[in-house]
Amino acid sequence: MRLFAAVLPPQDVTEELAAVVAESRKLPGAEGLRWTGVPGWHFTLAFYGEVDEAVVPELSARLERAARRTACFPLAVRGGGQFGHGRALWAGASGELPVLRLLAERAEAAGRKAGLEMGEHRRYKAHLTVARSREAVEVAPYLEVLDGFTSRTWTVDELALVRSNLPTSGVPGEQPRYEVVARWALGGGG
Repeated sequence: MRLFAAVLPPQDVTEELAAVVAESRKLPGAEGLRWTGVPGWHFTLAFYGEVDEAVVPELSARLERAARRTACFPLAVRGGGQFGHGRALWAGASGELPVLRLLAERAEAAGRKAGLEMGEHRRYKAHLTVARSREAVEVAPYLEVLDGFTSRTWTVDELALVRSNLPTSGVPGEQPRYEVVARWALGGGG
């Protein structure tokens, strides 16, 4: 199964962001981007790729430990950015980013210790992907809309292990389906 660890924003926060993204989708050229679906919005902490079911219990135990060792922290969706000259357009974050980064490092370490091939380590950049493109795109107008956005601040109190079910229908624009496999409270709380 295709898995990743993530922080999932609360529904009211994704609704706030959805209103801003809806404005971006009205801009000229927006139809050339593949906009991600609100149900799939998340801050990926570590991407594990295809994971054998036999490895999931150990990965889960290590993620539970990572969650327990990390205190709850405030976070908000704020601003935006891009990767690859517009190949990915994303909303950023504000709040206790060092704690978010630490949780991402622990989630990555959990994968490595569970025996998963994690690839090259990159410095964590908090982002929630809102659109993608196969080609380089001028995203300045979209970034301008995102730059003025800050959601309400919420307390991140859990780490989620999410399964990504890739589209199989062949229908253009079909979105992956995300399914939360497990959740662990941060800081050892309820």
